[in-house]
Amino acid sequence: MKYKVNLEKTEEGYAIWCPGLPGCWSQGATEEEALENIKDAIEMYLAAVNDLG
Repeated sequence: MKYKVNLEKTEEGYAIWCPGLPGCWSQGATEEEALENIKDAIEMYLAAVNDLG
């Protein structure tokens, strides 16, 4: 499944979040790192939701 993400340049690098998954966000020093990190964050978010049933 694909999720839309928002990427924003910050003083420290890049912030990234998934509007469709409240509270699911990450960051990275580069755009590429932020995109990889949000993939991990989405996987963990969905696993936690699944565990809660």
